[in-house]
Amino acid sequence: MEFDLLERIAGDILTSLIHERIETHVQETCKGSFDTSYIDSLESWLKTVVVGWLSHIYGRNNSIVPENSQKTIKKFEQKLSHLLYETYTRTRIEQLFNIIIEYPDSQPAVEDLRICLQKTDLRSDLTEKLQRALETRLLHPGVNTPDVLTAYIAAIKALRQLDPTGVLLESVTHPVRHYLRQREDAIKCIINSLIDDGPSELADELVRGETSPAFDGSPAEEDYDNWESWNPDPIDADSSKPSRSRRTSDVISMLVNVYGSKDLFVKEYTTLLAERLLSSWNYDTEKEHRYLELLKLRFGESQMHTCEVMLKDIYDSKRINAHLHCEADLNLIEQAYPTNAKILSAPFWPSFKEETLELPAFVKAQMAIYTKSFENLKGNRTLCWKPHLGLVNMDIELKDRTINVTVSPTRATILWHFQTKNEWTIDELSGVIQVPPTKLRREMAFWQSQGLVRETSPDKFLLIEESNGKSKNVNQNEIACDEDEEESVMTSAQDQREEELQVFWSYIVGMLTNLESMPLERIHQMLKMFASQGTSAVDCSQQELRSFLDRKVREHKLLFSGGLYRLPKT
Repeated sequence: MEFDLLERIAGDILTSLIHERIETHVQETCKGSFDTSYIDSLESWLKTVVVGWLSHIYGRNNSIVPENSQKTIKKFEQKLSHLLYETYTRTRIEQLFNIIIEYPDSQPAVEDLRICLQKTDLRSDLTEKLQRALETRLLHPGVNTPDVLTAYIAAIKALRQLDPTGVLLESVTHPVRHYLRQREDAIKCIINSLIDDGPSELADELVRGETSPAFDGSPAEEDYDNWESWNPDPIDADSSKPSRSRRTSDVISMLVNVYGSKDLFVKEYTTLLAERLLSSWNYDTEKEHRYLELLKLRFGESQMHTCEVMLKDIYDSKRINAHLHCEADLNLIEQAYPTNAKILSAPFWPSFKEETLELPAFVKAQMAIYTKSFENLKGNRTLCWKPHLGLVNMDIELKDRTINVTVSPTRATILWHFQTKNEWTIDELSGVIQVPPTKLRREMAFWQSQGLVRETSPDKFLLIEESNGKSKNVNQNEIACDEDEEESVMTSAQDQREEELQVFWSYIVGMLTNLESMPLERIHQMLKMFASQGTSAVDCSQQELRSFLDRKVREHKLLFSGGLYRLPKT
């Protein structure tokens, strides 16, 4: 039978049947399997099974196929090969989200897809479907921020292999970058992953120290030394961005670029470092020094100078404490129990939350002895104590048990007052220790969870001297865990930013007093001219200024109408 004649009679049906068979075979072969390459086996199957079947038909059951039919079959084989690649590509595109999540175990599947994209015109289809999959399966409140970051890191690595130019990565992950900017805890999660003790991809990246030439955000020059291996960017590349920056940005650089500036990362790391140093019972900073040296390679020595001073403060505190406790003539032997201090250079540390706490008289006496000893050692220097900061290790002696705990000064002070009085109301205790009732209730809940106090009536608490069987064996590890979950003693980055923005408020009031009303753009322009000058300049984008002004409108400190801001009449 002539091939051309059969194709005219039943070509569409034959092609449809073969197409259906190819789709079925591809689905059955690679369904849910990403750790094996299937291109070679699929090509072999196409040649031996499908093309072999066609050769058998057009060979009239003879082993020799006529020459004219061979040419036609060869041409049809090329068509079927393209159909096979397109089917396999579409299948892998549908599975791409799962392939990314399982990366690097799914490297063979990514490599297959890279080869297939070169032979098919499905790049735009991949971009659209992967973006949709990321938005529906990843970018919603039900997914924890660490999981979003893990998926984003996997996407960076997988899409780098899929498209070394970085164009695909840039376009596909744009919604992820935008979403991460909206999550307040994203930066903290990234920093914690960088300096995590356990296995962490970001920590491994940091240790490898592979910095990107475009990391500092400056325009990247093209590499003309390797012009022979140069390839143009794909047609969907953003021509406004340097090609080299897309090709060379590493994982950490891309995470930093989510926020546009490394300054925000340095500030967040400084805050987290302060928390880690102050929450530690000892003066060991070896691990922090190691991470700081790695971060200096990334961010530069000048950016990390503040952190160096903080670590030096802890080292000096260790030395001073040892000296004070060793010298008999410095009077620390008069203390009823050992007191150690972390002596901080205030200008170099992040802002602390300002909280009130009235310590017991005997504790203040201990601190006074320490201060006097320090003054004897340092001469013209003294100490300004932060009573709500630090850790207290104490033994709680009850009728039927003794418990050793390490807690904050606020929690220790609360329980200490139950020595003099078994039952306290929130208002009574709040007045004695100068802690606001709302915070006092939260701190009291800790001792309730340990079975040491009980709420007998609303806002009235009783010390439990004898435990029942349920609470007799208090788990020391649980106490430590709860302590780890205590509120941060540092001012949040959001609060620090709010304080910085308040610098603008006096300028804005002055401008509106003189000019009566102004649009957002004019206010922003004038602030850039006047308020953002000098060493203490604060940068503020137009969008951030809009949010700040709108908040002042809600607080009835500004009026907004017709696109103009004005002061309310008094």
